[in-house]
Amino acid sequence: MLAMSDINCIKHLRNNKGLSISEIQRTMGINWRTAKKYADENQLPKQKAFKKKGM
Repeated sequence: MLAMSDINCIKHLRNNKGLSISEIQRTMGINWRTAKKYADENQLPKQKAFKKKGM
């Protein structure tokens, strides 16, 4: 999973700059599927709640 700053950057490049998925992929050095997933997603991903292990 990408850091929130990377996800926000992808959304910014897609929505504000109008870059294509291919351009985002090349700019950020990520897979095109990852770029598409976060660029076209309307909501931010939910944070996972970690359970403490042990007593």
